[in-house]
Amino acid sequence: MRGRYLKLGTGELAAAASFAVVAVALVMPRLAGPDDSAALWSALVPLLVVLVQAGVYWLAARSWVERAPMPVAVAGVYRVFRIADAVLLGAGLVGILVWWPDQAGTALLVVAVWLFAVVEYLNYFVVRLAYPLSRWFTTVGQWRAPQLVRDLRTSAPAPRSRNRPDPS
Repeated sequence: MRGRYLKLGTGELAAAASFAVVAVALVMPRLAGPDDSAALWSALVPLLVVLVQAGVYWLAARSWVERAPMPVAVAGVYRVFRIADAVLLGAGLVGILVWWPDQAGTALLVVAVWLFAVVEYLNYFVVRLAYPLSRWFTTVGQWRAPQLVRDLRTSAPAPRSRNRPDPS
């Protein structure tokens, strides 16, 4: 499992880096103006954030996989990410609508990037969507919880001190 998690983590980080490099080096120079750039970054930032969080999650999970539950502090951070990422996706959509590209091709690209960010968010925080192509159609309909969600569920909260006075 540790080797598999290493591949998943480095793969997500490499994907984030690839998207950023392609956007800066290949897409941005071809855009018509600042509104198109703003629309692209409104779609791309949520995707990059989710991919980096996912990569860090898989790499960090190597320390507890098959040994212990997810550490409480890490679980707390990812519970915050779950909410913050949804807000970031909403803000990204607002940015896309505010800076809607004039060119149909650019608009299609921006919407596709944002939708991919939504799919990645769903895949990590809502329902598992990533399966091998040979099993995808038969497995995705089972609505399985993503590994991150399962780790969050099994992470035990810190025990409350019995010596602490009752606040009431």
